[in-house]
Amino acid sequence: MAPALPRRRLLQAALFATATPAFSYAAGGGSATAATLPAPSAWTLRPFELKDVKVGQGVFAAKRQLMLDHGRGYDVNRLLQVFRANAGLSTGGAVAPGGWEGLDGEANGNLRGHYTGHFLTMLSQAYASTGDQAYADKIRTMIGALTDVRAALRKDPAVLSVTGKFGTAAENVRGSYQYVSLPTAVLNGSATITLSAWVKPTHNANWTRVFDFGNNNTRYMYLAARNASGVPRFAISTNGPGGEQGLNGTAALPLNQWSHLAVTISGSTGTLYVNGTSVAQNTSMTLNPSSLGALTNNWLGRSNFDDPVFAGVYDEFNVWSRALTAAEITSLQSNRAAASSAGRGTLASYTFDETTGGTFADASGRGLTATLRRTWGGPSHAGFLAAYPETQFIDLESRTSPDYTKVWAPYYTAHKILKGLLDAYLATDDARALDLASGMCDWMYSRLSKLPEATLQRMWGIFSSGEFGGIVETIVDLYTITGKAEHLALAKLFDLDKLIDACAANTDTLDGLHANQHIPIFTGLIRLYDATGETRYLTAAKNFWGMVVPHRMYGIGGTSTAEFWKARGVIAGTISDTTAESCCAYNLLKLSRMLFFHEQDPKYMDYYERALYNQVLGSKQDKADAEKPLVTYFIGLTPGHVRDYTPKQGTTCCEGTGMESATKYQDSVYFKKADGSALYVNLYSPTTLTWSEKGVTVTQTTDYPREQGSTLTFGGGSAAFELRLRVPSWATSGFRVTVNGGAVSGTPVAGSYFAVSRTWQSGDVVKVAIPFRTRVEKALDDSGLQTLFYGPVNLVARNSGTSYLQFGLYRNAALSGDLLPSLSPVSGKPLHYTLNGTEFAPFFEGTEDPTHAYFRRSEPKVVFGTTDSGVTNPARSDGSTLLDEIWAGAPFSTKFALVSRVQSTVNSWVSAGLLAQTDGQKVVTTAQNASYVS
Repeated sequence: MAPALPRRRLLQAALFATATPAFSYAAGGGSATAATLPAPSAWTLRPFELKDVKVGQGVFAAKRQLMLDHGRGYDVNRLLQVFRANAGLSTGGAVAPGGWEGLDGEANGNLRGHYTGHFLTMLSQAYASTGDQAYADKIRTMIGALTDVRAALRKDPAVLSVTGKFGTAAENVRGSYQYVSLPTAVLNGSATITLSAWVKPTHNANWTRVFDFGNNNTRYMYLAARNASGVPRFAISTNGPGGEQGLNGTAALPLNQWSHLAVTISGSTGTLYVNGTSVAQNTSMTLNPSSLGALTNNWLGRSNFDDPVFAGVYDEFNVWSRALTAAEITSLQSNRAAASSAGRGTLASYTFDETTGGTFADASGRGLTATLRRTWGGPSHAGFLAAYPETQFIDLESRTSPDYTKVWAPYYTAHKILKGLLDAYLATDDARALDLASGMCDWMYSRLSKLPEATLQRMWGIFSSGEFGGIVETIVDLYTITGKAEHLALAKLFDLDKLIDACAANTDTLDGLHANQHIPIFTGLIRLYDATGETRYLTAAKNFWGMVVPHRMYGIGGTSTAEFWKARGVIAGTISDTTAESCCAYNLLKLSRMLFFHEQDPKYMDYYERALYNQVLGSKQDKADAEKPLVTYFIGLTPGHVRDYTPKQGTTCCEGTGMESATKYQDSVYFKKADGSALYVNLYSPTTLTWSEKGVTVTQTTDYPREQGSTLTFGGGSAAFELRLRVPSWATSGFRVTVNGGAVSGTPVAGSYFAVSRTWQSGDVVKVAIPFRTRVEKALDDSGLQTLFYGPVNLVARNSGTSYLQFGLYRNAALSGDLLPSLSPVSGKPLHYTLNGTEFAPFFEGTEDPTHAYFRRSEPKVVFGTTDSGVTNPARSDGSTLLDEIWAGAPFSTKFALVSRVQSTVNSWVSAGLLAQTDGQKVVTTAQNASYVS
């Protein structure tokens, strides 16, 4: 009997049997049949497109404009540099952004390409939102270039012909991994020799080779443009580095200038010439090329060691079977070899005059044609597209432990590129983008579908190296367009079963996991549920969300410390300078949004408001910059932390998601029921919605959260539907709705939606009043460590101190329980207050002020209405105080209700021996005599 197929393989077979193409698309530059993602039937709500929701003036508009300006002004050829270089194409002199999007960034630039994907998404969202053709033009430039890159990667490398020292020359672009391979007979066993080259280095990496002839790192002869001291070095050895006989130059070769290098060996004397001058001589040499025997690796630009490939330009390269005289070397400085007294090389002579193809003719008469090659072999497999070779993907398949200097999340980077391409297609209808995206998935499927199940599980479980971001979500989105069964099967190949199964069983195993490696997995699982109906995916996603919110969530909505999760419920114990990685908030917003499409639990939109209005807004600096998007990586919550808007080396993951966030602030303001029967208003934000199916517009006018409410004005035709207005969980009293001036009946409940059903007419006006109140949220593991909120806004203290500040807030608390009367407003600065001389400001303000997001609560005395009872505020063993218990009963309808609460609480504490009878009476008397804000 044949062995049973694993569950995933069985499901894949079923998928192939049932999948049908959604539509066909052309691979050229024209438009595809459609450019919209069909909404899953499992979604009971539908989002609106970005173009349907226009952003008005308010807290989002200014930050959005800063990002729009950045995107409009940035030269996308800089982003394309690493892709073009990888393919051996001309980079046009463009300078890569650097940081993570360059060869010199962290971990050898192993994540390069990811930022370009983010940028494509940002441009796509900008174009969808504004219709500004400038963004579409940039998108099409990028798609055209990436199409060329993919085509080049599928072919053998071709010469990049540029102006040379004497005529034409061959450029080796840094990052191309290209070199010239010479036939094995090139040295011909000569004992006496001269090697001569014109080179123009374009990068100062040490140990890059002008030439290297050898079999391995034991037997070789090389000329390095720079040694560890930065000067040219010639060496020959039959016993590795320890046996080298060498010649060292005296000065570095200048970058971007032509230099002539020559080495002669005759008898026991070796001489190194630079620009016609002898700079080193060794008269005790016992080795020469004949000592090396037959050599298989005869390379220009590549090392027999693990050294960088030479970046620069070659003009002539000649080899003679004799030692040229000093005069002959001099003659080479102003003439081509053929016109010099030395003549062409007798063993090999390459002029690099070729302008096409990948071979170089030998003019020595020996017919030793040289070939342009890539260090990683090639061509690449069909569909492959990246800013580096396939090598990281290959390495991952056998890797058992993380090492991001070798393999840094290649499928994560593939996701960013794939998402950018798909978004570009949806925004511009450019079928080339869809073809590139589909090809990438075809390539991934051809690679991953051949791997054993155990290999996949091991790969996806490796920290960092195995990270794949939100690739599953994007693959499923692509599948809804292409209908290719392989694409849906590919999405399932990323299942990390131990995580899915644990979360589906509601078993919390998050302690010690890298946060942002895992959050986007769950948006993908929801999309897999949408496509397959497999309930464990949706169940796992719901349970996972509940493991993070609120159990690993800071007040601003962020999560993670130093990128990782700690034990459930530990908040105060994890606060550091590296809390709240910005990518985590971005991905939790996506997850909350997607869960809400399936289940309209208001908790998801409560979280959305919290994270959007605080961490996401606050992560963007309120400043223009042409070079950087100015977005935080971490937001430290330690006392006195100053936000860093130019993190690490730049072009980080969080700057990428930050660009995306700032161009889609409006994506969740409104949703519609799948059957069109209701409109959900999830966020109070100045926007104009065009609901084309209903023929109506809804214009929301507000300065929320600087204004405590919003006005919705209807335009267009008439339409019947239910208007569902979110009542925030913090809006515990006073939420009111009027339509055309008349109060709407019903009782709004905090943490729900308030429904108004009618046939809406043009000119109808809905006013929503949402009174704010000041409250604190306590760290789950330390009730004395608290953060302050006013309505949805987290208020942070601005103070340069690096210890937790201490504040009391009950001193003038209102009967409603609102703590605001204890603070003093700052004139002319909305949402700014002072307390004990310290200014509190909204977290969302992107400044470089030192801030305290958390403070230590200190209520040493029992005070009511600013009247001090003189009694020390007693505390239980868990840290909760008498005042905490009294005010937990708020709101109080009258002073009498408050005094009654004080009396009953005092009686309880006296009975428990926690408060003296006489002190209890003082507390009650003070409460009776005090005056309160209502």
